[in-house]
Amino acid sequence: MPFLHGFRRIVYEYQPLVDAVMCVLGTERGENQRRRDDEESISRALAELLDRESQSPVFTQGISYSLFRVADLGLVSAAKVLLRYGADLNFEDPVSYYNPLHIAVLRNKPDMVQMLITHGAEIDKRDRIHESSPLDLASEEADKLPCLRVLLDLGADVNAKDKNGKTALLHALASSDGLTVNNVDNIEMLLQRGADVNATTHDGETPMSSLIFLVKEALDSSTEDAKEIGHFCTRVAHLLISHGADPSCCLNAADGEEWEHSLTYTILENFDLLFPLTALLLQHGASFVCSHHSASYWTGQQLIFTRLAEALREPLDAAEVADVLAKAEVLLDLARICSPVVPPLFPRSQLPVLDQVSTHQPLLELYSKLEDQESQPLPLRCLCRRLIRRCLQPWPFEEKVKALPLPDRLKELLLPENSWTDRPGWDRFKPRRSPR
Repeated sequence: MPFLHGFRRIVYEYQPLVDAVMCVLGTERGENQRRRDDEESISRALAELLDRESQSPVFTQGISYSLFRVADLGLVSAAKVLLRYGADLNFEDPVSYYNPLHIAVLRNKPDMVQMLITHGAEIDKRDRIHESSPLDLASEEADKLPCLRVLLDLGADVNAKDKNGKTALLHALASSDGLTVNNVDNIEMLLQRGADVNATTHDGETPMSSLIFLVKEALDSSTEDAKEIGHFCTRVAHLLISHGADPSCCLNAADGEEWEHSLTYTILENFDLLFPLTALLLQHGASFVCSHHSASYWTGQQLIFTRLAEALREPLDAAEVADVLAKAEVLLDLARICSPVVPPLFPRSQLPVLDQVSTHQPLLELYSKLEDQESQPLPLRCLCRRLIRRCLQPWPFEEKVKALPLPDRLKELLLPENSWTDRPGWDRFKPRRSPR
């Protein structure tokens, strides 16, 4: 028979052996069903078949592809028999170019993953089409967490990069949408095992830039989707910052000349819509100025007042006006308490101007309040609160504050955020208003 390659080779040369193996295992071609025989008798029957077929010129290819098939199904005992007869651990499926370890991860078969690796499968092997490693595949979906844990326990390189410079952490973030793919536990495990929080692809993509993209997606989503995406983004932001990411540093674009806005800038631009994440960053001690270009690039006060002016131009009722002003005051107060750098207030001449006196007045009143605060020394209670919170870092502080030998009233002073956490709607993202 002439040499046939690619998919045709499987069909015309060793497919009969593969079919025979799968029949012994109690499966029908294309179906994931097994006979209810015990594993020992199945393994014995499989060994008898392989003994009979061992002289076939396509024996190795046939049992290697059979290994791929049983890895797909998670049949560990059968896989061990095939390996004992010489199946190739790194056999590539000619259609998908995945090997048995890849397919075991994709089908979420952690026991199979462990067995293949302990028998010598290359743990960081990448497929030829997508350049994905087993760890990349395990990082992308929440249900693959058991496989992710096995791979990391057995020594997978958590910071290995594909041809584009993408690590498993970046794969996890790129596949996340906070809705159908909510893999925050995968992200947490990668970070706990040493994933580089500042990893950068050849195109300049970073974990923080991936998060910023998703935050912006929430602004253009439905109300319910924005809420779900917001919960995801807030959890991921907490993880990234807790592992050393700087949310206030602007991002260098791929060409090295342009700079993209930081996460802190992005959320302060829409603080009323992204309130829980804005508060979280400030509680974590995010800088109130660009940590790369300093106050010459942006300050938190400018961004909050600019957004406040935009919001007040919208057709808001009295309750909505009060709500957005209250959010602004809370965030400005959090910055005074938590941010390592709070710049001087910008000149009154730079205050956004609104057409109507009734809508401009709240801006003036808030600005005047900040002027008064800045003209006076920080009250002793604020200094003490700031110092104690810094000593209790990293965030969250609540359990640490509760453990302090202080009166309840002083504990409440140390946790001003508890006074607003129960306000309706302050715990979720909101999309931009549709034009009326």
